[in-house]
Amino acid sequence: MAIYSLALRTTNFTIAQACWELRTTSTDRVVVLEIGFNTNTATAQTIGLGRPAAQGVTPVNVLFQAEDFASPASTTNASLSWGTSPTVPAQFFRRVSLPATAGAGIIWTFPRGLIVPVSASLVLWNITTSVAADVWCVVDE
Repeated sequence: MAIYSLALRTTNFTIAQACWELRTTSTDRVVVLEIGFNTNTATAQTIGLGRPAAQGVTPVNVLFQAEDFASPASTTNASLSWGTSPTVPAQFFRRVSLPATAGAGIIWTFPRGLIVPVSASLVLWNITTSVAADVWCVVDE
């Protein structure tokens, strides 16, 4: 297995919607090792991490990048926009309320890995007011 990373800036600021989705393919599962999130403006917000009840449809995908340039191309994608957005998770793995301070953030680590099975996804959900934020994720694929 190889380590892959990706950093993106969120573009969906709507309350009660996904702002980021990690997506696996029909052939590969992925192990999430770390997810980081920090705001870019001075607006308080609450964000949650969970499995959506339904994946987004017609996503605009961006491939994760290998940390070892000799590794094969990743099959894991992240999405910031969709034709139809993912739906709210029934439960969240993590939640955080951030203050109205630009640069406030969180790094969630998963010591044994958070496993996302084949043909599945994981979302960051705008629970309350949302702002542009930087999201990065490290996976073992």
